[in-house]
Amino acid sequence: MVGMKKILLAATVAALAAFVGNTYLRLKHMMLASRELPVKHLNCHYLQNIDCGAEDITILKDGLAFFSSGLRFQGMHSFCDEPGKMYLLNLLHPKPTPVQLQIKGELDLKSFNPHGISVYTDETDDNIYVFVVNHPHEASQVEIFRFVAEDTLEHLKTITHPLLHSVNDVVAVGKESFYATNHFAFPNQMLHFLTMILDIPMCEVVYYSPGEVRVAAGGIMSGNGINISPDKRYIYISDISDHEIDVFERKKGEKLEYIKSVDVGSSCDNIEVDQKTGDLWMGCHPNLMKMVTYDPKDPPGSEVIKIKNIHSENPVVSMEYGDNGKVLMASTAATPYEGKLLIGTVFHKALYCDLK
Repeated sequence: MVGMKKILLAATVAALAAFVGNTYLRLKHMMLASRELPVKHLNCHYLQNIDCGAEDITILKDGLAFFSSGLRFQGMHSFCDEPGKMYLLNLLHPKPTPVQLQIKGELDLKSFNPHGISVYTDETDDNIYVFVVNHPHEASQVEIFRFVAEDTLEHLKTITHPLLHSVNDVVAVGKESFYATNHFAFPNQMLHFLTMILDIPMCEVVYYSPGEVRVAAGGIMSGNGINISPDKRYIYISDISDHEIDVFERKKGEKLEYIKSVDVGSSCDNIEVDQKTGDLWMGCHPNLMKMVTYDPKDPPGSEVIKIKNIHSENPVVSMEYGDNGKVLMASTAATPYEGKLLIGTVFHKALYCDLK
């Protein structure tokens, strides 16, 4: 009997050790902790006035680019203590320079903490609506603004909902409707961490409209960037923990049907879509561990990845820019426009690059 207890104890200890070891290796892979990135530079220069990051960037067809800046995110490093800001850049100007947008309306600007953004143009009246994920005091909400002048955003509405408990990014599909990614499976971060340890993808995509709020898709390990195809038929989502871009098709009732995933080999953040070619551009973290544990002596690098022909049997995944953190730290967004490329970051600078 004593011998059997010893055997059971030994088996239990061995199983626990194997579980802990496998979990450690899986988390290490998830964070890309051992990855070193080859350097691949473009002809770039820093954009003026962007010193607190440009977490997300989106560009309209007429060359107007909107930036969110100053994100302070759950204990991650930041060079700035001031409230977040929104910027506008006119890419058709001979010397494009970001201009801070003035925000009017009932919004607490002292706690403004902008994250993912999306822009919707109402074709009936050409009004431009700017959707901004906001984390005041670590809360989770979406702000809707109307772009009313050359340098002004008019705040229209703040949206909160229990399903929108950890919004990372949004893609607008109407004046007041959007899809949103949650980066946590549960409001409780410890429960979410448990899903990662157990390798159970439970993050959701939420569809919001004034008349309906519901889960549109699930089965994501950690939802991050989200965007839409030029024909509005497909939704693309970056699963930052699985190093994949997930493709969903929009169905009746704004449901999302999973189509496939494309492995990108990096922790990609936001997604931008070239409106002419349909190519996907992502700002990525080549070694997520370096960003989370920020060390100025070994800074987090930056990587820009492009996917061509994502709906084909053999999508082409390529690295378009790579840096070891000496030039640009912790890239999050890569947005092309007419041979140019804007690269944003969590907390560092922003680059204006020539692709030609």
